[in-house]
Amino acid sequence: MFEDKVLVCRDCGKEFTWTAGEQEFFASKGFQNAPVRCRECRNARKAGRADSSREPVEIVCSRCGKVDHVNFVPRGDAPVYCSECYREMRAQQ
Repeated sequence: MFEDKVLVCRDCGKEFTWTAGEQEFFASKGFQNAPVRCRECRNARKAGRADSSREPVEIVCSRCGKVDHVNFVPRGDAPVYCSECYREMRAQQ
């Protein structure tokens, strides 16, 4: 059913083989798109995300006014909530 395919990595431009076994695995997980990066570039990208620990940013909750910290930089055009208000709002959805 599946056959090996040669793809080109989006990041490094090298060709890599997407094996029939990998395609079968992707299909079993419900993934519909082929990978766009070779294994080395995928691993490097994952490692970069893990290493990029951010300093907490102090915010004032848009709902209750409490000072809290988040691990992202707020955009400024959207409300930002303390962890307690965020949990309450998620529970109501």
